[in-house]
Formats: sequence, structure tokens, C-alpha cells
Amino acid sequence: MTTYYYLGWFNNFFPKDLAHALSRDTTTRHSLVMISSNPASSSVNGFTELSWLEDAGIFFDEYHLINYEVEQEEAKRRISDASAIFLLGGDTVKQNSFLYEYDLLELIQSNGGIVIGASAGAINMSSKWVCSPNLGHLTSATTIYNGLAFHNFSVLSHFNLEHNMDVVKQELALLSDELPVFVSNKDCAIRVQENRIEIFGDVYLYSQQNMTKLTERVHSVTDFPSPL
Repeated sequence: MTTYYYLGWFNNFFPKDLAHALSRDTTTRHSLVMISSNPASSSVNGFTELSWLEDAGIFFDEYHLINYEVEQEEAKRRISDASAIFLLGGDTVKQNSFLYEYDLLELIQSNGGIVIGASAGAINMSSKWVCSPNLGHLTSATTIYNGLAFHNFSVLSHFNLEHNMDVVKQELALLSDELPVFVSNKDCAIRVQENRIEIFGDVYLYSQQNMTKLTERVHSVTDFPSPL
């Protein structure tokens, strides 16, 4: 039974309840595979994301970083053998292109272990997501990207909501008519397991152009206005 974590970004470390949940879910800790958000750069090494796990007492026997230095077939083998997969934060577009170029989507979808995404990684776990200059992307035009599509919703993760809520509503309005969008800032997370969605921190649901703040608890998918 796969469990999915859509993370924002954490200035320090995971809050205790999130750390406990992730520690409980990672029952097998043989191999952690990290997928770079900028596969052409060796400086994107997951050091920050790993520090969150280590602070929570979560350690693996093996750690593997997948980028362009790893051959495609070797990357696929490591993903197939992974106990957990972590899509790193950073450049959402470059990570998305890498996932398609290396043909990794089906392997990640069928892995069966824990799948974690932080910021850009969480966005790329979406069904679809909006790439827009008004949402912090280095682009001149707004584009809709397909993600890993684990669930029938979109995620906008690690965005400065306090000062940009009107921008977020405008940029995501059309997408919210098509599917629910979970919107979060820093120090937030969404845990999804079967038909249960657990909220950590300040997370909003934007559906049919209506923005609702979610309570920090375990929700059933039937709690939401649109099918997930």
C-alpha cells in the first residue's frame, strides 16, 4: 500500500506529528532514491531534504541520487528497487522534463513504496499543474504540465500565500474548475493513503474557484466537494 507525501518546504525540520507519521510509514528502509530537480547540476544533491529525514530519525541503508550522471537503465533499476522515492525541490520544469525524458513515470507510479515530493517534487506529483511567471516560474507564458498523476488533484506547494492569494486564485481559476487544487505554503504537508488525506500545517483547497482552509486532521476523500 503506497503512501504519498506532498511536502512544502521546511525552514528547520519536520514538525513532530509529520515526523511521526513519516517514520511510521517507512517500514522498509533499504534504499532511498532521490530524483533531482536540476539533473544537469551536481549541486542539487538533496542535502537539505535528507536533513529533514535524519532529524526525524529516518535513515536508509542506501542512498541514490538520479540525475544525468546516472544512465537511464540504471536509474530505472534503482527506482524499481527503491523502498522510498523522494522527488527533490527546486526547478519544477527541469524535473518534469527529466521524468519524461528518462521514461520514469510508470516505474514511479508502480513502485509500491513511499513516494515523497518537496516543493517542485510535490507539484510534479500532481495530475496537472500550472507553470506561470506569476507563480514564480522562469517562463514568459502560462503552460499546463502533466505530472505523475498519483491522484486526481493538483498541488501548488511552497508559495508565498500571505502576499499572493489573489494572484494564486487568478492563475489557478481555470484549473480549479477542472480538478481540485491543494495550495500550501512552507512548513506544510499532505499525506495521502488510500481514501484518506491528512493535512499538516496551513493548507487550502481551491475547487470550482472557491478557496477553503482545511483543518489539520485526517479527511476522507468524500469530505471534499469534487472527486479526488
